[in-house]
Amino acid sequence: MSSTCTVAPARLPKVQLPTDMELVLKVVPMPADCNVNGDIFGGWVMAQVDVAGSILPNRYARGRMATVAVNEFIFKQPVRVGDLLSFYSKVVRIGKTSITVLVEVFAECCTDQGRYVKVTEAKLTYVAIDHEGRPRPLPQALPE
Repeated sequence: MSSTCTVAPARLPKVQLPTDMELVLKVVPMPADCNVNGDIFGGWVMAQVDVAGSILPNRYARGRMATVAVNEFIFKQPVRVGDLLSFYSKVVRIGKTSITVLVEVFAECCTDQGRYVKVTEAKLTYVAIDHEGRPRPLPQALPE
């Protein structure tokens, strides 16, 4: 299987990793995560984005929370087996019970380390919930 770098590496634009976002997850997709074309399933990427997106809201919620909305999800480039995916996130909105985050995913080709391609970006909203699954207010004192 080839990597995301299906074009000559020198032709790919060198993308800078975000400095205003937090690295929340790194993962390498495996052959079992591929479709028949050799690309990683979009649903697999979506699941990883959901995990990565929940990291920062977890700090605020201090308890149970759930994904309430996928506000936007854009697949920019295919992901291939062996790519090292880096998931960056930042909080873009805090409400009474919910938190919206932006997640950007970058692939580092295993054959061209140090060169990144932005493969996915998404905006997701999480809601703090009580033990019965109902929305609950976020704590007043938010972490720095």
